[in-house]
Order: sequence, then C-alpha cells, then structure tokens
Amino acid sequence: MFFGTIIWHHLLKLKALSLFTIAKTWKQPKCPATDEWIKKMWYIYTMEYYSAAKQNKFIPFAITWMDLERIMLSEISQREKDNLCMTPLI
Repeated sequence: MFFGTIIWHHLLKLKALSLFTIAKTWKQPKCPATDEWIKKMWYIYTMEYYSAAKQNKFIPFAITWMDLERIMLSEISQREKDNLCMTPLI
C-alpha cells in the first residue's frame, strides 16, 4: 500500500509538470488591442500624407485624416466612459 502511494504521488507530480510545460510553450491567440490598431493607422496615414505631399494631392488625404481623428476621439471617449462605468462596480 505504501509503495502504491509513492508511485501515485510521483505520477501526480509528473502530470502537473507536464501540464505546466505545455502551458508554457503553448502560444495563445492574440487579438490586436485598440492602441496597437490606432498606432498602425497613424503609420498608414502618415505614409499617405508624405505620398500626397509628393504628388500635391492633399484634398483626399485631408478627408481621410479627419476620419481618423474622429475615430480616435470616439475610441478615447468610449474608453473613458468604460472606465467611469467600471469604477462603481469595484
């Protein structure tokens, strides 16, 4: 009986160790955060700005830039609203 308990104890240790190893090496799927998305959009629009500057086509670019600014302001205000709503719940 004592020998069986020792084997059982070692098997549990091995199982736990293998689970930790799998959890460590497993890559979890990642969704891009809003901040990363905004940084990416800023980069894209900055490149479009310099391209438009070279070609003297600022009017379509200005419309796109204003849309990006509107999106960013709405994202920021939504984040602030979320923070204000979450505070009383804590």
